[in-house]
Amino acid sequence: MTFREDEFYIDQVVRGDNNAFAGLVDKHKEMVFTIAVKILRNRENAEEVAQDTFMKAFNALGSFKREAKFSTWLYRIAYNAAISKGRKKRHEFLAIDEEMIDNYTTDVVSRSVNELDKDEQIEAINILMEKLPAEENLLLTLFYKKGKSVEDISGVTGYSQSNVKVKLYRIRKRMYAGLERYLNDKDRNG
Repeated sequence: MTFREDEFYIDQVVRGDNNAFAGLVDKHKEMVFTIAVKILRNRENAEEVAQDTFMKAFNALGSFKREAKFSTWLYRIAYNAAISKGRKKRHEFLAIDEEMIDNYTTDVVSRSVNELDKDEQIEAINILMEKLPAEENLLLTLFYKKGKSVEDISGVTGYSQSNVKVKLYRIRKRMYAGLERYLNDKDRNG
């Protein structure tokens, strides 16, 4: 299919011919979908982002300043929508994982930890922290011992806030497993 220049379709839509927008959709739908699927790695989510992208572009077409090519403007909308959708999915995933830690691992270990006195608890945690790689030890120290926020840790380490949260989650999970092993060994060795 042969397409006209983007400006032709834009001018038609701005003059009130909303059906002309279909020409822009047909011309750019493959690239918009490609951008979304490369970022999201999920066909259904990419299709949703592609639809959202064209809706946003249609609604904002009157404010398109034509300083950049339409395709650049449209692909930027697609990119931002895909990144945003990806972040939402990661946050949903993190929330579920945090719930699993709180409801499963903590309950299993908490009973045994509560049997220890405060000094024994501190000793166990310090032993486990010393076994961690330096970077992981630093993250736990900043978050738990120094009371730094995820935002502060992000500024210190250069990691994104999402990355800091993921790293803390993984470290906590390993710490719980290590604490469980430590307590089991302590029980066996008296």
